[in-house]
Amino acid sequence: MKLMAAILSIMLLLLAPISINAEHSLSSIDKLDQISDEALQLVKSSRYDDAKKLLDYFSDQFLTYTMDHQTFSMDELRIVTTAHNEAVEAMASPDMNHIQRMNTMTKFRLAIDAVTSSNQPLWTDMEEPIMTVFAGMKEAAIKGDSGEFHSHLNSFLVLYEVIYPSMKLDVSFDKVQEIDTRVSYIDQYRPQVLAEPASQEELGLLEQNLKDLFDGVTEDEADPSLWWVIITTGSIIVVTLSYVGWRKYKGEKEIERQKTRM
Repeated sequence: MKLMAAILSIMLLLLAPISINAEHSLSSIDKLDQISDEALQLVKSSRYDDAKKLLDYFSDQFLTYTMDHQTFSMDELRIVTTAHNEAVEAMASPDMNHIQRMNTMTKFRLAIDAVTSSNQPLWTDMEEPIMTVFAGMKEAAIKGDSGEFHSHLNSFLVLYEVIYPSMKLDVSFDKVQEIDTRVSYIDQYRPQVLAEPASQEELGLLEQNLKDLFDGVTEDEADPSLWWVIITTGSIIVVTLSYVGWRKYKGEKEIERQKTRM
């Protein structure tokens, strides 16, 4: 019995460092995720200076983690670094409004979750607002309602930009490229999409691409901490951007009319 006890003690001593290291590694990467979430909450409360300080702290922690671990690929490091830099610039910018800052920080938050979480990525919880805006855009195109089409497309592009870094982290290159090509075509050739049935087919193909994109992820309940993002992004941002897009479109049409008169 004493021999068995001694053997068990030795085994526990040998396994202890492994357990400690594993726990330390887990807590370190979880800490990165937690910092990004706290920064997002600060932006929600319009505490931009505090959010920037937290982003600076994240940078130090992220550098330490990447030096101690070989967890992330070069693409992951590049995408996360870009999203982080954009978030820092947004917090320091005197020109960005609250919605723009929130969008930029949300993009960063979702990218961090994509590289740190083994569960369903948070960016997939944006499916409902994105598909709702897309449905409005598609309906406006079919009806030939130019103002509504432009405003919904502008809103869709903003939401697409929010999830784009995370999408690149979780989805194959070919799928991302296919979706991105269709989005770029619809944005660049807006008049054709409105006027030509053949071009409108791109809307149907993109819609299927988006459905396949979200369906390709295992279903799970949305993270409660991101529900405010979904609600806010899916309502206030969409309404605001739709209004801004409509005003911009009306302004451009007025300029065209004035040029025509001249």
